[in-house]
Amino acid sequence: MKIIDENIIAPNAIIAIVISRFNIFINKNLLCATIDTLQRTGMVQKKNITICWVPGSYEIASVIKLLIQKNFYDGIIAIGTIIKGKTSHFKYLSQEVCSQISNLSIKNNIPVSFGILTTNNIEQAIERSGIKVNRGAEAALTLLEMINIFKSIQLIKKKDTKEVK
Repeated sequence: MKIIDENIIAPNAIIAIVISRFNIFINKNLLCATIDTLQRTGMVQKKNITICWVPGSYEIASVIKLLIQKNFYDGIIAIGTIIKGKTSHFKYLSQEVCSQISNLSIKNNIPVSFGILTTNNIEQAIERSGIKVNRGAEAALTLLEMINIFKSIQLIKKKDTKEVK
């Protein structure tokens, strides 16, 4: 029996963070917690972290795709905030961003952690970016563990077995 149960220490991991400028006052809190968690908890070296700023959450997926194509990063964190307004824009944007990022991770076999807040109002966004919990820190912890899980799976080799008669 093989059991894969990894930790969150990844000192040699090379990580990209793609962050939206839209709602920057929220996203800066997410980014600070993300970087702090990567460095202090995961022991990731500062030189191994790349930060890419994009205009909004919708643009995050296209930059993630380019970063994946570089075949350089062990994992990527998406950071942004989508706050519900009075139109249905929130619903479609949230679904599309989530779907695109998930598909990129699955199709390319690279961990991509979802640190994008989707909230009903500004108060919820503020709470989830540091007052009660910080989704940036959670996204960093998730990515660190997933990087180690992916590496463990890649190391599994099928052993030669003989058929017993």
